[in-house]
Amino acid sequence: MELKLIPIEKPEETNVIIGMTHFIKSCEDVYEALVNTVPGIKFGFAFCEASQDRLIRYEGTDEELIRLAVKNAQAIGAGHSFVLILANAYPINVLKTLRSVPEIVSFFCATANPAQIIVVETDKGRGIIGV
Repeated sequence: MELKLIPIEKPEETNVIIGMTHFIKSCEDVYEALVNTVPGIKFGFAFCEASQDRLIRYEGTDEELIRLAVKNAQAIGAGHSFVLILANAYPINVLKTLRSVPEIVSFFCATANPAQIIVVETDKGRGIIGV
């Protein structure tokens, strides 16, 4: 077992939400939830699958934020984890809506502050154990 500390890369003026979700349809449902909650929202969302291929699925309304969400998700590499980077919106604007997305299991953090993710790695893969 090995512990890793993964820094979250994001522009200073953005917010990040890190959490767990459990189904590939998460990307579509999060996209719909966000654009229907905050008109004109800019965001990037990336979700790490836990399947053998360990694909990263992504959605969003801003190419740079999508790119950053994918980059952070790749660095974390924990199955079922997601990274959501928000611009022109705050977590308080979207957390209630995100809680109603059936696939979302939990949140680790929602912040504009610098963040580091504590990841454990075993022969079975990676998991987030803290922020």
